Amino acid sequence: MTSSLSSPSPSPTYRIELTPPDILSYEAGNTGTPYVTTFDSGKPGPHVLVQALTHGNELCGAIALDYLFREGVRPVAGRLTFIFANIEAFASWDTSNPNRSRYVDEDFNRVWSDETLKGTRHSTELRRARELLKFVDAADFVLDIHSMSEPCAPIMVCGATGQGGEKSAAFARKMKVPQNLLIDTGHPAGLRMIERGAFGDPQAPQTALLIECGQHWERSSVDVAIDTTLRFLQTTGVVDAAFVEPRLRVQPTAQTTINVTQAVVAKSLSFRFAGSVKGLQVIAKAGEPIAYDGDEVIVAPYDHTVLVMPSLAHLKVGTTMVRLGRATPG
Repeated sequence: MTSSLSSPSPSPTYRIELTPPDILSYEAGNTGTPYVTTFDSGKPGPHVLVQALTHGNELCGAIALDYLFREGVRPVAGRLTFIFANIEAFASWDTSNPNRSRYVDEDFNRVWSDETLKGTRHSTELRRARELLKFVDAADFVLDIHSMSEPCAPIMVCGATGQGGEKSAAFARKMKVPQNLLIDTGHPAGLRMIERGAFGDPQAPQTALLIECGQHWERSSVDVAIDTTLRFLQTTGVVDAAFVEPRLRVQPTAQTTINVTQAVVAKSLSFRFAGSVKGLQVIAKAGEPIAYDGDEVIVAPYDHTVLVMPSLAHLKVGTTMVRLGRATPG
């Protein structure tokens, strides 16, 4: 389906359909690090890590982990680690200003390079990332659960082209969800957790995925988070079908891979879209205006340009406003 941009409209606000879970009972964990719990099967197998609350206002992942804890999930092989990540941001949740709890000092998902983690800079997010680093680096498989500022069909972010994106996409195809798989160009603002170390090495077996479950506070994002996590755990081999299959919530559909060719980064605070936009919208013709940034006009670089996660919700200089990509079946 193709479309053109319609007339601009003001940034919408979205109804909050979710209630933050009470995660206090998970604070102690069993690893010596707050809000980190590892279950060991005592049998050979991979170390699988699932992280929620990379951003404190993205509730669906926390709800999914709480659900799996209460359902008594245990690995049948290898080890399984659950992490509630940016707990200080989550603690600031305020229904009247839900975006405030995205992070405390900086984006937790842009700090995962050695240069940053082993440098001299300090922030709330860096302190927590340094606590969690040993678990991330020890994992064979990682699922990082996120949601999006604007309504959009779920997207599996598989990493960057030539930097692990293709192997992660291949793993997501085994999971059969979600419909849309994204291989992108990374983030200019900093390294994401799914691109760190061996995860970003195309030749290494370690594999990481980031699921965007839908709009932050819509009820359906929880179903996507739980279903994706269950399928991920089964595909890694740490949880068996007998546990997973009765709890599945989303019907698989034919998958599409979107290869991002460029990220559009705001150069000024006057950045604006040329019209109303939505996630995975397809611009029919090359040359059609997509956005304006000062005197610059950003246009569709080719026919059938896919707009990936366009949003003005976090506008600041240096922030990615939209990614532009091509879609192919499979």
